[in-house]
Amino acid sequence: MVIVLVAIVAVAAIVGAAVGWALARRASEHEAPATAPRPAAAPRREIAAHPAGPAGSPTWNEVVDRLNLGVVVAGPRGRIHYRNPAAGAMAGTHLGLLIDDTIDHLLAGARTGREAVKVLELYGPPRVAVVVRAVPLRDGTALATIEDVSERRRVDAVRTDFVANISHELKTPVGALAVLAEALEEEDDLEVVRRVAGRMVREAHRVARTIDDLMELSRIELGEEPVRDPVDIADVVTGAVQRTRTFAEQRGITIQVLDQPVGVVVTGDRRQLESALGNLVENAVKYSEQGSSVQVRVRLEGRWAELMVADHGIGIPAADHARIFERFYRVDRARGRDTGGTGLGLSIVRHVATNHGGEVLVSSQEGEGSTFVLRIPLAPTREQAPASTEEQLQ
Repeated sequence: MVIVLVAIVAVAAIVGAAVGWALARRASEHEAPATAPRPAAAPRREIAAHPAGPAGSPTWNEVVDRLNLGVVVAGPRGRIHYRNPAAGAMAGTHLGLLIDDTIDHLLAGARTGREAVKVLELYGPPRVAVVVRAVPLRDGTALATIEDVSERRRVDAVRTDFVANISHELKTPVGALAVLAEALEEEDDLEVVRRVAGRMVREAHRVARTIDDLMELSRIELGEEPVRDPVDIADVVTGAVQRTRTFAEQRGITIQVLDQPVGVVVTGDRRQLESALGNLVENAVKYSEQGSSVQVRVRLEGRWAELMVADHGIGIPAADHARIFERFYRVDRARGRDTGGTGLGLSIVRHVATNHGGEVLVSSQEGEGSTFVLRIPLAPTREQAPASTEEQLQ
């Protein structure tokens, strides 16, 4: 009996020891020693390894890595703990080196509690503007952000120029109307009244044309879903020539339609295409000498339909070729006002070309005339016939 009791006690002692050893080992696996060395940091450390919200939601790294805003986090000793892809997008470039130097400088100040902002500008081309901002965080850490504001500044500049230009363009005829109205107020001579009234009508029409072109340009730029209908180029040419016929006859200018292939079809908005080609024909008539001619041609070039408008007018200096498609830009402002132009026609042409996946090209030499080419992709589902006809419209 004594032997049995001794055996039971011995077995219990052995089992207790084994259980205690197992528990101690499990605890040691989940609790690192206080003096254990920290692992070396990777070049790009994570902000947080734990989910930002409930289980399965993205981590902070996954969120910040997809921002267009560059983000850099530095520790108390200046070591970079985190840099998202946007912050390194310009690495290896001249601007990237300037950004890195600026970040280091601003983060050094932010670690001591100073918030700072610096704007880096390169005048290009293209012109680039980057805003670098640094703010202090807790425990001596700091955060820097890098934001590319180039497009925002470009849009602001375009908006400012547009407001200034439209104010100038409308101020001149409106001011003229006021002066002419004052002249009529106490005028008794019927011939003078008739002459002044005619001038008032012309100035009123000029204001109306400017407003109409602005509305057309606004509709093209900010319109709804673009129309994508099959459009026969022959109809576009006919409509553009017809809308300019009366003006051309007044100036004694002949409009010729030459080499027009039959059955050329593109996909798009017929009204926009007719407006664009009409503006090119109207410009050619305005800047041609009286008694001369303007030629309109349609040519197939690969997958493109090319609508060409050529004149023998005053031409465009080479220095102005890059700017003639800007709103309100005129090569000769005095002559532009004499011809009644608003300075918006070529801007409308450019936007129509862009809306249709095409482009507009210009070839001109001062004193020898100009040729504009509106290139529009052919409709992909229609075969283009090679036959051509020649027609002359006056």
